[in-house]
Amino acid sequence: MKPAIVLLSGGLDSATTLAIAKAEGFTPAALTFRYGQRHAVEIEASRRVAAALGVTDHRIADIDLRVFGGSALTSDIAVPKGRDDAAMAAAGIPVTYVPARNTIMLSFALAFAEVLGAADIFVGVNAVDYSGYPDCRPDYIKAFESMANLATKAAVEGHKLTLHTPLIDLTKAEIIKRGLALGVDYSITFTCYDPDPQGRACGQCDSCRLRLKGFAEAGLTDPAPYA
Repeated sequence: MKPAIVLLSGGLDSATTLAIAKAEGFTPAALTFRYGQRHAVEIEASRRVAAALGVTDHRIADIDLRVFGGSALTSDIAVPKGRDDAAMAAAGIPVTYVPARNTIMLSFALAFAEVLGAADIFVGVNAVDYSGYPDCRPDYIKAFESMANLATKAAVEGHKLTLHTPLIDLTKAEIIKRGLALGVDYSITFTCYDPDPQGRACGQCDSCRLRLKGFAEAGLTDPAPYA
C-alpha cells in the first residue's frame, strides 16, 4: 500500500476523499489546518473522521490567515445567508473565499509528501458545486501539479507527484452516494461556515445550503446537527 497525503477539513467532501484514497489502496496521512477560521469546530470533526476511517497519522498544522483577513471566514465580514443557486452564481466569487487558501494548504501537503516519501496528494475540490472558488477549478489543479513537479527534490530525482481530485466532476448528491457506498458516516462531518455557539450548523450559509441540497437530491436526510 502506497502512502498518500489527504487534505482533511472534517467536511463532507474531504471525508469522502479520504475514504476514496483508502479504497484505492493508499495508506493515507491526513493533514488538517487550524488557520484562524471562524468555523474552527471543523477541526474536531476532522479528528472524528480520521479516527473513524482508521487514519493513524493525522497532523494539524497551525497557520494564521487572520493576519491577512480578506474573507468572511477569517475576519468580521458577515457570512452570506439564505442564498439560492441563482443568487450564489450571480454574486461571483463569494466573500467566503479565503485568498490563496488552497495554494497554501497544498504547499504544506507537498512538503509533507516529500518527508513521507509519498507521490500522491488527495484533495476534495469540486468544480460543480464549488461556490465560485477559483482554486477549485481543473485548470488550477493541473497548474499546481505542474509546479509541484518542478519545485521538489523528489520530482527532480524522478519521483513525480500526482494530485488526485476524485470529486472534481461530481455533484454533491453523487459525492454523498459515493461516500455512503464506502461507509462514510456523514453525521460526524462538519461543513457550516457560521456555526452557533453549540457547534451546530446554521443551515443557511452557502456551504450548508449546498450540502442540504445534495442530501435532498440523493433522496436522503442530512444526519448532521443543525441549529
